[in-house]
Amino acid sequence: MAERRLCAVIPAAGRGARLGFEIPKIMVEIADGVAVWHLLHRRLRPYVEHVHVVMSPEGEGPFRALAAEEIAGGGVSVSVQERPTGMGGAIFGAAPHWESYDAILVVWGDQVNLSPLTVRRVTGAHEKGFTLPLVPMPDPYVEYETDGGALVRVRQSREGDECRPGGLSDVGVFCLATDGLREEWTRYLAGAAVGARTGEVNFLPFLPHLSRQGWPLSVVPVTDPDEARGINTPDDLEFARRAYLRCDH
Repeated sequence: MAERRLCAVIPAAGRGARLGFEIPKIMVEIADGVAVWHLLHRRLRPYVEHVHVVMSPEGEGPFRALAAEEIAGGGVSVSVQERPTGMGGAIFGAAPHWESYDAILVVWGDQVNLSPLTVRRVTGAHEKGFTLPLVPMPDPYVEYETDGGALVRVRQSREGDECRPGGLSDVGVFCLATDGLREEWTRYLAGAAVGARTGEVNFLPFLPHLSRQGWPLSVVPVTDPDEARGINTPDDLEFARRAYLRCDH
C-alpha cells in the first residue's frame, strides 16, 4: 500500500476566556517555557508530514513568535480565521493548506493529554473515509452513536443534547481523507442547522453526514478517559501540568 501523506490541522482561534487568559489555549504554559503548542507539536510531528495551525487575527502574531523555530524549519504553517464562525469554518477555511495531502488529522488546540500512542494508532489505521479514536466516558460531554461501520449521531451537551453515561466520546482527534472532503462540507452547509445554543454550524454533526454519504468509518478504541480531557477549566489546566511533570519532564 502506498504511503499516505498526512497534514495535521489545529483550529486554535479561540481566546481562552473561560480560563481567565487573553491568549489562545494552544499558547497556555504547561511548564516553564513549555506551552500546549510544544506538547502537541512533539506528539504529532513524527506521524504527519506537516502541521497547519489556524489562529485568530489577535493570536496570529504571538503564536508566530512562540512557534518561530518550528515555522522556520518548514514543517509548520499558520493561517487566520477572520471571524469566529466555529471549528468547521476554521478547518475548511484553511483547505488550500491541506488539500494536497491524502488525509488531515484534525486536532483541537487544547488537547494536551493526547498520547503519542493514540496518534500513531489513528494514523496507522486510517485508509479511507474517516477514522475516530473513541473512549467510553462515565459522563461524556460529547457522545458518538455508531452502528457497524457508520456514525449515526453525535450528541453535544453544549447544544442541549443529553449524553448517556458510559457513552463513547472523542479525544479531540479526527482523521479524514481529503479527496472530496471540501465538496462534502459545502454540501453539508447547504442544509445544516445552526447549534441551538452556540448559533454555529458545528463540525461534529458533519461526521454523521459523511456516513450518510457512504464514507466508511473506522473506530480506534482508546481506554484512558484522561485523553479526552482538554483545557476548559483551571482544574483541567492543573491536571495537565501535573501530568506533564509526571510523564514528560
